[in-house]
Amino acid sequence: MRINIGRWTEDELDRIIREAAKIADAGERIALISEKFLGVAYQENTLIGDQHTGEELVIDLGGMDCFTFLDYIEAMRLSRSFSDVLDRLKQVRYRGGLISYRSRNHFFTDWAEYRHGLISDATEEIGPGKVKKVQKTLNRKDDETLFLNGIEPVDRTITFVPADEINEAVLQSLKTGDYAGIYSEQVGLDVSHVGIIIRTGASLFLRHASSSRNLRKTVDQDFMQYMKGKPGLVVLRPV
Repeated sequence: MRINIGRWTEDELDRIIREAAKIADAGERIALISEKFLGVAYQENTLIGDQHTGEELVIDLGGMDCFTFLDYIEAMRLSRSFSDVLDRLKQVRYRGGLISYRSRNHFFTDWAEYRHGLISDATEEIGPGKVKKVQKTLNRKDDETLFLNGIEPVDRTITFVPADEINEAVLQSLKTGDYAGIYSEQVGLDVSHVGIIIRTGASLFLRHASSSRNLRKTVDQDFMQYMKGKPGLVVLRPV
């Protein structure tokens, strides 16, 4: 196990989580916790484990990519105190809480597939009559090689709202705390990036760990500005 709590103390993290735990609405709880992580540096490859290396449970709050950012926020929104986070993270990151590379949730839609009762795929709900469904074999490239060696490809139907179908009704259906995935047209992938929907008054933002050269940190960006040129949207909703 490797733990780096970054710029916080355990007491500070405990206060944040205990404050959030008092909020009944899951989305507002996510908003409060994730706001504390704005400005954290973007960092890839912080997890330990592959087909040749034993998996270790890692918490690294000093640097995170888009998906580990969601891992930590989701684990904290399910916790009552900082002492709960390790156990919750096991359940969020790994199927059945088994710490292994093979049981890690490598794909965004794994959350909807394997975490019933905690996460639901809300894509069709936010875009009724506008969604597209594509059958994909996740982890298998078009040349039949794998993105992740040692991980068995899996057939899955990916439901997304095409970007040109995101109108005012779709935007109004998005809720603070929704987990947003940017649909990927690439063979073998479900999404290319993930973040959190944040609604502030009339404004809608994507809160995410940005890898953009001029940012490289966790930021809020105007949602529709961010979606320009993107293929579409997958929405997973915390229960």
